[in-house]
Amino acid sequence: MVAGQFYSGTESSLREQVKECFLDARGCGVLPEIGRGEKNIMGVVVPHAGFVYSGAIASHSYFELAKNGFADTFIILGPNHTGRGSGVSVMTAGKWETPLGEVPINASLAEKIHTGTIDKDETAHAHEHSIEVQLPFLQFVAKDKIFDFVPIVMMMQDYETSSEVGNILAEAIKKSEKNIVIIASSDFSHAGFNYMSMPPPGMKVEEYADKQDKLAISKILEMDPEGLISTVQANNITMCGYGPVSAMLVAAKKLGATKAELLKYGNSCEVYPSTSCVGYGALVIY
Repeated sequence: MVAGQFYSGTESSLREQVKECFLDARGCGVLPEIGRGEKNIMGVVVPHAGFVYSGAIASHSYFELAKNGFADTFIILGPNHTGRGSGVSVMTAGKWETPLGEVPINASLAEKIHTGTIDKDETAHAHEHSIEVQLPFLQFVAKDKIFDFVPIVMMMQDYETSSEVGNILAEAIKKSEKNIVIIASSDFSHAGFNYMSMPPPGMKVEEYADKQDKLAISKILEMDPEGLISTVQANNITMCGYGPVSAMLVAAKKLGATKAELLKYGNSCEVYPSTSCVGYGALVIY
């Protein structure tokens, strides 16, 4: 749906674009290979802007996923930017397509997740980019390895909702024999005139984004899902997917994760200096 907008629209150009994200100076510098690393990764945080802006940052999370074995299934949590559909929406059947091919939804797992506050609602996914933009990275890393996914978008991002979503995911993952990783798709601060979030006088917009994002990232590193949401709200941090990140942290902790690591932080001004700036972070939880 957003091929040709957020990422390249043909197979050859998209494959080259993802490759360049890994090899970029802001990226890993090397291409990913699926290995048998020591980290038992439960979740990652990745940005979801256009690849030219955030793809190099995202590559760090996907490099870690590859190095530590890749997964059979990815539950991808993203914010609902469009305001369409239910407060929390899962798709339970079908395939999503990018120029690199089709990725099937894990229907049996999605049906188990369709409970409580998580509604079955395709309309919430129809024009939402935060989940779709993760698929080309997964396809590039997987090569010939078969994988599937479950897409969930969250319009409601309060802690009560995020906690319930996280607990539902943890229970579903516990009952599955597959290797499942949760991807929380979120950009960090949206600062400057375009986003009506202005820095204090005398402070550059990218410095303001960095200052705000350090507050949010510190709570992720502390593995404090409730603290993340309260910090975002108390400091007016314009992070679009704090609910998905919080839900991922709740689930990861239930599944035994004890560590969070910041792999890379960057912002859009590194690519295109402007009076507005968006922060991007790649983190891994294991």
